[in-house]
Amino acid sequence: MGDFGHIREIPKYGLDLPSFYRDGLARVRNQTSAVLTTVIIRELKKAQIKVVAALPDIVTSDGLLWPISRDPDFQLIRICKEDEGVSICAALSYTDNRALLLMQQTGLLDSLNSIRASAIEYQQPVCMMVGLQGKDPAEKLSDTVKYGVRIIKPILQLMGLKTVVIESEADVFKIASSVSHAYEFEQPVCFLLGSSPSVGGAKYDKT
Repeated sequence: MGDFGHIREIPKYGLDLPSFYRDGLARVRNQTSAVLTTVIIRELKKAQIKVVAALPDIVTSDGLLWPISRDPDFQLIRICKEDEGVSICAALSYTDNRALLLMQQTGLLDSLNSIRASAIEYQQPVCMMVGLQGKDPAEKLSDTVKYGVRIIKPILQLMGLKTVVIESEADVFKIASSVSHAYEFEQPVCFLLGSSPSVGGAKYDKT
């Protein structure tokens, strides 16, 4: 999953990843993305997200996790496994602290039992943002075979978990209202990122 312990000591992207992760990040950076980092982060702040539990992944590390780790408005909790993040976010809901679990779909699949128990059966507002590794922005989710992308949404829907697909800037504006709905009605929600968030060539603005 990558070493997350030194994220603040490594320049630029802050992630000391194995070579295959770095190669994956390079491929993702070359994709054209309509989802801007600044817009996502503004929506998370609008949703009153204060805590982010995460570990590095190919889709979100470069364009989202790194800016979040540098933003004093967020508390970053480094986790070793994704199911730990599910429990952390569920527990934080009892303290009136809104939290987000940031992960990749492979980690989501590993965490299904924890999601079933903590988020669904115990009705906890666990908010998840999942990067879809292998998803071509030009393809539909249902057409992407790589890394199990096409089965993610159907599995979550069968579990009764609300899903929000984010593939354009317009989709990003669903984040705040969906998080508020999750906490008001004590229901989990999962945001599926169909493309890697992009800084758009501009310096990240944390305002």
